Amino acid sequence: MTAQPSFLENTGSRKGILAWILSTDHKRVGLLYLYSMVSFFFVGVTIGVIMRLVQLTTFQHLVTAQTYNALFTLHGVIMIFLFVVPGLPAVFGNFFLPILIGAKDVAFPRLNLASWYFFMIGATLAILSLFTGGGAPDTGWTFYAPFSIKTGTNISLAVFGAFILGFSSMLTGINFITTIHRLRAPGMTWFRMPLMSWALYSTSWIQLLATPILAITLVLVILERFFGIGIFDPAKGGDPLLYQHLFWIYSHPAVYIMILPAMGAISEILPTFCKRPIFGYKAIAYSSMSIAAVGSLVWAHHMFTSGMSNVAQMVFSLLTMIVAVPSAIKVFNWVSTLYKGAIDFQPPLFFALSFIFLFCIGGLTGVMQGALAINIHIHDTYFIVGHFHYVMFGGTGFAFFAALLYWFPKMFGKMYSKKAIYASWFPMFIGFNMLYFGMMILGMMGMPRRYYVHLPQFHWMHVFATVGSWFLALGLLGFFGTLLYAIFKGEKAEDNPWGGVTLEWTIPSPPPLRTSKRFQPSPRAPITSRRRTRRD
Repeated sequence: MTAQPSFLENTGSRKGILAWILSTDHKRVGLLYLYSMVSFFFVGVTIGVIMRLVQLTTFQHLVTAQTYNALFTLHGVIMIFLFVVPGLPAVFGNFFLPILIGAKDVAFPRLNLASWYFFMIGATLAILSLFTGGGAPDTGWTFYAPFSIKTGTNISLAVFGAFILGFSSMLTGINFITTIHRLRAPGMTWFRMPLMSWALYSTSWIQLLATPILAITLVLVILERFFGIGIFDPAKGGDPLLYQHLFWIYSHPAVYIMILPAMGAISEILPTFCKRPIFGYKAIAYSSMSIAAVGSLVWAHHMFTSGMSNVAQMVFSLLTMIVAVPSAIKVFNWVSTLYKGAIDFQPPLFFALSFIFLFCIGGLTGVMQGALAINIHIHDTYFIVGHFHYVMFGGTGFAFFAALLYWFPKMFGKMYSKKAIYASWFPMFIGFNMLYFGMMILGMMGMPRRYYVHLPQFHWMHVFATVGSWFLALGLLGFFGTLLYAIFKGEKAEDNPWGGVTLEWTIPSPPPLRTSKRFQPSPRAPITSRRRTRRD
């Protein structure tokens, strides 16, 4: 199964919106994902700010408890399934993976476009669930049974939307694995691939192997709601803990779907701005595969309070500690790359260093939760919410911003205002830590998560965290406003403004479409004078 050249050539003759939504060029598919996900991201941010406004008072008049439940469910679904999980693989993987390994396109261009359509269909269904049926889902983004089976809200449509989104993820994984195996340029051996390619390869295996488990689980929820078959409903002989096991067998590896491409991007950014090769290339490559493998075995640490044997608790506690080792290897190698490097402080490096700092806080607080005694105390508190956002937003989110700043000149051929980016970083970083470190303090004080009212002793910290959310939102608006201005009014960027040495910096900015005669490999390419694929 390969791409049909005639179809690719025909898309080049289309104009306007059809030239985008019918294009199978991997670069345009990546940009379609980017525009879609940033739009959903700001919807999620808006909901998050509203939830923080609710916490400005101890007794609520702004929204009802039911509405608050719907808000945090919608916030979680949008941020997890529509931004963080597809984030870096869908945008930068689609745009740059073929270029990084010297291929003309992904292995299955039509399937690649289909994955975006599945993404948009799933997102549309999830949004429609807010306005149809019994109203907005109120279970949280985890859709825990038996509540997801008993609630009268429109869970079935939201769950089906997540099911469709899973197909988008699986198609992307299949495409990337095949592309890396079959379409590397001559001379591009496994250990000459950029580390971003290794990260995407590891992620793709998780997408391919873990996502079907979630898809089957969500289908079972729908069947139980419609036909009452008694899989998860204890009143009918079902087991709600079975749902938790099936959900987290996917959803904990999904954390690494989110974070591994982020780590790959950081591993590309640091050497470029340190003007030296990455320290421990093979160690980072192998650690990516190790995280993918071991990370698939630690799901039950989400369930220490659910009731399991002492042996199972000790095993999953140990595995949780072990999975921290390959992540620590990456951090050590990143810091070693910085050591004695000719560091050039540019905005992408600034955000990459922020990622390392925030990810370390998220990782260390995650290891804390692997300790059973601590986990029992902080389970289902705001500490979990703070830790989760340090990993997902402080980790994946800041890495996404760093990658966008790094590859923006290549993707759009324009250069942004560096001073404006520095100015937006400050409220983002300060506001982020005020908000989510404040949440962790609340959790240690005993504040349960998902409560829409709180006791007076927690109020001062809620106010502190809410003010932090305003700073964070202000920084995000400045960040994306600067990039949007640069797309239309920015100065023309050089082909290689950062002095990068990987293949994407050897072609024009922005890269021409596949059908363009301008799309000729640069003679500076370090692998071969003509980067061709095995399809040729």
